[in-house]
Amino acid sequence: MHSPLPTVPLSRRALYRLAALWLTLLIALPALAQSGAGAGSSTGSAAGAPSASASSSASSSASDSTASKTISPDQLASLVAPIALYPDALVAQILMASTYPLEIVEAARWVKANPDMKSDALESAMQKQSWDPSVKSLTAFPQVLAMMNDKLTWTNQLGDAFLADQKSVMNSLQALRQKAKTEGNLETNSQQTVTVEDQATGSQSQTIIIQPTNPQVVYVPTYNPTVVYGTWAYPMYPPYYYYYPPTYVHTSSAVSFGVGLAVGAAMWGNCNWHSSNVNINVNRYNSFNRTNINNNNWNHNSEHRRGVSYGDKGLQNRYGGNQSRDAKARDSFRGRADQGRQKIAKGQADGFKGNKAQGTSNRASNRMGGSEKTGKGDFNFGGDNARSGGHRNDSAFGGMNNGREAHRNSNRGFESRGGGFGSRGGGFSGGGHGGGGHRGGGGGHRGGGGGRRR
Repeated sequence: MHSPLPTVPLSRRALYRLAALWLTLLIALPALAQSGAGAGSSTGSAAGAPSASASSSASSSASDSTASKTISPDQLASLVAPIALYPDALVAQILMASTYPLEIVEAARWVKANPDMKSDALESAMQKQSWDPSVKSLTAFPQVLAMMNDKLTWTNQLGDAFLADQKSVMNSLQALRQKAKTEGNLETNSQQTVTVEDQATGSQSQTIIIQPTNPQVVYVPTYNPTVVYGTWAYPMYPPYYYYYPPTYVHTSSAVSFGVGLAVGAAMWGNCNWHSSNVNINVNRYNSFNRTNINNNNWNHNSEHRRGVSYGDKGLQNRYGGNQSRDAKARDSFRGRADQGRQKIAKGQADGFKGNKAQGTSNRASNRMGGSEKTGKGDFNFGGDNARSGGHRNDSAFGGMNNGREAHRNSNRGFESRGGGFGSRGGGFSGGGHGGGGHRGGGGGHRGGGGGRRR
C-alpha cells in the first residue's frame, strides 16, 4: 500500500505568485495563438515577394523593445464596445479595475461565495479586504464582475490599453456612443438619462453622457455589440464578445435592462471627458471606503497588480519598477537565508548568529552533553568520523558535516528499539574521551543507555 504524498503548506505570498503565473499564462495563450495565426497568413501571402519587410522589422526591433505598443483605433473599438453604453461612473471604475486582473478574480470568487451581501453589510465587508478600491466597488455589480472574471484576456487587454493611452480609450468610447445614438439605440428612459453636450472629446465634436435616472438605483444595460452600433466598421477586429448574464431575458430591443441595483455609494467613479481621463467623486469614494481623501485624481497602483506582467515593455518600464525591486529584495533575502542554513549545516551556527559569547556556546554544548573533557562524549552526527570515533569538535553542533545525513541519523536514532540517539541502540556513536566509543562504554554501536560512563 502506497503512503500518501506529503503536502507542503504554501505561504500567502507563494499563493499570490502561483496565481499571478497562472493568470499570466491564461492571458497570454489566446494572444499567442492569434499572433501565430497572423504570422502564418502573412507568410503565405508574402511568398515570392521581396523581403523588404523583414529588413525593416529587424531595423526597428531595438526601438520596439522599449516602446509601448500602439493599439489601432479598430482594435481599441473592439475592446471598449462591451462597456461603451454603461453609465459613465461605472465605465470609469471598470477601466480602473481592469488594470488589476488578479484581484478581479479574487473579488469574483468572494462575491460568488457571498451572494447575499448587500448595501451596508457589503461596505463593511469590503473594509476587511486588501483589494484596490476600484475592485472593491465592483462587488456591488455582480454581473459586471462576473463578466470581467469570465473574460480575463479581454479584461487584461482593456486594462493595458487604458494604461497605455487613456485619451484614445475615452475617444473610442465616445465614438461608439455616437454610433449607437445614430442607430436609435441610446436614448433617455426610466433606467438612464442620456445627455448630449456640444463640447468635443478627442476627435468627437460632441460628448454623450450616460447617468442613472435615479441616482440611488443603477441599471446595467445588456446588448450585443455587433448589433447595437449598426454595421460594424472594423471587420478585422470584431467586438471582442458580447455577454448575457444568467438572468438575461431576450427582448426585441437592441438594449435591455435587468433588475436595478441599489449600490449606495459604491459608484464613485467619473469620466472626465473633456480632459480624456477618469477621476473620483471624493464624497462618494470616502463614504464607501470609509476614508478621508481630498484628491480626486486617479493613479494606477502597481502593488495591486500582484505580480501579473504588463502587456509590453513600455508599460513594464513605466509601472513595473516596484515589482522588480520587490523581486530583488526577495531574492536577496533568500540568498541570506540559504547562506545561514548552509552555515548551520556545517556547524557554524554561532558564526552565522553573530559570534555570540563563548559561554553561550558552551552552555548549549553542555545541555546536549557535549563538554570537551567531561567524559560525556563529544558528539559527531553522521559521516565516517562518527563511526570511527574521529576527531572532536568543541561546538555544540560539532561534526555536522552534512545536514541531511544528520537529519537521517537522528531519525534512525528515534526509531530505534532502545531509544536515544544511536545507530540501532542507545547512545551516540563516535564518543570521545571515556565516552561511548564505537563499541565500548554505555553508548556503543549496539549498547543501550545514554552512552555515559559512570
